[in-house]
Amino acid sequence: MRSKLLILGILFCAMSLTAQQKQLSTSLDKTKNKIGAEFKLTLKTTVDTSARVVFPEPKTLGALEVINSYKIDTVDQGSRRELIKKYGLTQFDSGRYAVPSIKVLINNKPYYSDSLRVEVNNVQVDTLRQKMYDIKPIAAAPSDYSWLWKWLIALAVLVGLAWLVYRFVKNRQKKKIEEEVYKTPIEKATILLNTLEQKQLWQKGEIKEYYSELTNIARNYIEEAIEIPAMESTTAELIEALQRASVKKKMTLTPETVENLQRVLQQADLVKFAKSKPLDFEIAEDRKKIEKTIVTLDQSIPAVEVVEEESLLNEMQRQEQIKQQLRKKRKKRIVVVTVFVFSFMIAAFTGAVLVKGYTYVKDTIIGNSSKELLEGEWITSEYGNPGVVISTPHVLTRVDVSKTLPAEGMALIKEMQSFIFGSLKARFMVMISTTKLKQSGEIDLNKASEVSMQYYQMLGAQNMIVKQEEFSTKEGLKGMRSYGTFSMIDKITKSSSKFYYEVLLFNQEGGLQQITLVYEEGDQYAGQMSERILNSVELRKAQP
Repeated sequence: MRSKLLILGILFCAMSLTAQQKQLSTSLDKTKNKIGAEFKLTLKTTVDTSARVVFPEPKTLGALEVINSYKIDTVDQGSRRELIKKYGLTQFDSGRYAVPSIKVLINNKPYYSDSLRVEVNNVQVDTLRQKMYDIKPIAAAPSDYSWLWKWLIALAVLVGLAWLVYRFVKNRQKKKIEEEVYKTPIEKATILLNTLEQKQLWQKGEIKEYYSELTNIARNYIEEAIEIPAMESTTAELIEALQRASVKKKMTLTPETVENLQRVLQQADLVKFAKSKPLDFEIAEDRKKIEKTIVTLDQSIPAVEVVEEESLLNEMQRQEQIKQQLRKKRKKRIVVVTVFVFSFMIAAFTGAVLVKGYTYVKDTIIGNSSKELLEGEWITSEYGNPGVVISTPHVLTRVDVSKTLPAEGMALIKEMQSFIFGSLKARFMVMISTTKLKQSGEIDLNKASEVSMQYYQMLGAQNMIVKQEEFSTKEGLKGMRSYGTFSMIDKITKSSSKFYYEVLLFNQEGGLQQITLVYEEGDQYAGQMSERILNSVELRKAQP
């Protein structure tokens, strides 16, 4: 709806302002002045003595600063009264500027003053009387980020030292825990078997790794408890050595125990070297056989000392304490690794910001819609009649506003076409409108620009700065360029945004072409898009 209202104002820019504008007269004491000098803007209105007139008190008028707001002069004329309001304006930059319309309320009804143009010139310097000095060379400013590099280096060193200390302490604690946990071979084998089951290797399809760890636990127990070279022996050698040791140590081994151990070791050999794949129940049975074999072997070893009845309970409590210690160590490791990774990410991000700049890093990592439009595939098309050839990030969409225009306005228009991409809400907008009037004649571009600015104000634009200059296409066709900034408050979030705009107006006999660009101020990618779009403008002559 806002886009349609804006187009509505543009399409009728060739028409004169309504009759109510005559209620106000506008004048300037001079149209050319030096930088910093005062322009006096005078507004006059004649009303009934009972009428209530409210003149605004702006701080700026377009690009001009209001340095004085003079008191209202009153001249009585019988039953009527003439009110005269003056404003003192100035500008500290040379150029041509537009004094925008001012809204004056007369009996709560708005009336608008005329928009005028002024020129601000530089002050001429007499170089014969005023001594001139050479321009001083650019002095290198001290880097504001020198301290940050030192901080990054110190942070990297501290993180590295913290990691080394963590690894050293962890290894020491692990070794200490192992010494405390594995006081006897049977305790070590029992804990390792439980740990193996928690890994769930064979459930994940890692059967070879499962059998390798399972048989290593059994071999390691036999080597430590019975003192035979089980780790380096083949299956046949291990069984033979176990039988000899049982006789020597007077162990009471049943043939079933030796047979179960032999079957599991042979099964592991087939899995590791012949790529055998036992079934799930076979794997579970082999786990039970190893556990039973280790317990049976441990019980068959002649006791050296009497084990107290409470030893089993104490052992279970100690194992639980050890598990808790392991869980705490695991949590500490996660915390340390997280801190290390987070510190590394901060250091990397800060370094990238220093090298590439914060905006580049933010746009690259998070993304920027304006950058994506700028770097995407552009399309060159012709719009309207008189035609406007232009390159844009997307094809412009035709907008039909004929139903929203009053009948008396449509009576003056022979042909009207409007196209748009984006919106003020999207923080980027491109719009093209072309109009052919039924009666040919010269169109006042100043008046067209003035009406455009008024419609921006109707949409909620505030603190509007307007600058104007001539504009020429690469084919040499001349028109008018109006540009500047305005702010707008979001009705939902109540936040204020500042926009930059450019309006190009071209007058052909019986036709008007207009290109409008609006984007959020400070968006460098939108600024590059705007420049690229304006450089691509080509105009066609009106077709009958």
